[in-house]
Amino acid sequence: MPAWLTVVGMGDDGFAGLGRAARRALVEASVVFGGERHLAMLPARLAARREAWPRPFDLSRVLDHRHAPVCVLASGDPMLFGVAATLARQLPAGEMRVLPAPSSLSLAAARLGWPLQDVATISLVGRPLAALNAHLRHGARVFVLSADGETPGAIAELAAARGFGPSRMIVLEHLGGAQERIAEARADEWRDRLRLAEAGSIAALNIVALECRAATGALNLPLTPGLPDDAYLHDGQLTKRDIRAITLARLAPRPGELLWDVGAGCGSIGIEWMRSHPSCRAVAIEANAERRRFIERNRDALGVPALQLVAGRAPEALDGLPAPDAVFVGGGVTVPGVLDLCWQRLASGGRLVANAVTLQGEAVLVQWREQHGGTLTRLAVAEAQPLGGFETWRPALPITLLEIAKPRDET
Repeated sequence: MPAWLTVVGMGDDGFAGLGRAARRALVEASVVFGGERHLAMLPARLAARREAWPRPFDLSRVLDHRHAPVCVLASGDPMLFGVAATLARQLPAGEMRVLPAPSSLSLAAARLGWPLQDVATISLVGRPLAALNAHLRHGARVFVLSADGETPGAIAELAAARGFGPSRMIVLEHLGGAQERIAEARADEWRDRLRLAEAGSIAALNIVALECRAATGALNLPLTPGLPDDAYLHDGQLTKRDIRAITLARLAPRPGELLWDVGAGCGSIGIEWMRSHPSCRAVAIEANAERRRFIERNRDALGVPALQLVAGRAPEALDGLPAPDAVFVGGGVTVPGVLDLCWQRLASGGRLVANAVTLQGEAVLVQWREQHGGTLTRLAVAEAQPLGGFETWRPALPITLLEIAKPRDET
């Protein structure tokens, strides 16, 4: 089927800024879909019927016109956190063409002189503010796509609360249009800067640029696995830092993969799995209500609010979950059927890692390895601690780790 759908990227300069191909597509379209702001930018002479996006947002009306020439309007580059990226998951590439305009990120990078490839990007359009926490580290530059005019203030408050109040914060409004405006202040001075401005409000169409600077004592976390134990709220049910780093190395997260964290405790394994790459996903299964509250706090504080939390005990709580690419069993290895069901549901080529600290748990791992294979590793860590006027080694409880990879289907 030839391309019947054209997604037109539009800047703040509206119809006047469109190229010839985009204008022709709009002239020939039978219907044009878009937000009310974009539709209002079209000249009256266009014959196409105009349909604003429904609320809640839904693409079904677009797909209902599959055999007619249709245009969809979007901001900037529609493949960058835009509607074209969503449509591309539902349509073959040959049925849709995309005509992008310069994105707000490109325009912001041009205004500030920031090489775009060196800047992290996050969208807060329809996404929780806590996702920004994963990007707050000293020296980082971040572009944040705002949900509305209140977003910059919320970003400033979050940055200050996390110890990044000295960060340089630049808000760029209506980039590329006649109302373009740029305002700058420290994050911890943003509210005062806004009150003193001649126009106290921020336009809904804005992007925030952050140049992160950590104050003394800020929690400036690394990208590597094995975050400090005090980064987590917990009741002692925590895979400790060194063991956690080794466990994650064995789980070997890859972009786009899904982890089951079974018996998640405070959620540390699933959280650090998701921090390894923005597209990694995790499901934390935890029966204890207080620990689930710890997970909710920890996932937000460490910047992965999309971590899915399932209340219940394995194996029953695993019913209906999508097949994982990796499984970590940190609690419940002695519960009959848990390891077997996890292995059964594990995707082809996936990895299973289970840790045990008790003799009974270790016995289960030894027996399971005899049936299925894999490797067993004994991990022992000791720390130097005071003993009178001297120091001695205080060993932590040893951990037995089972690691096994599921054979990949050849089909």
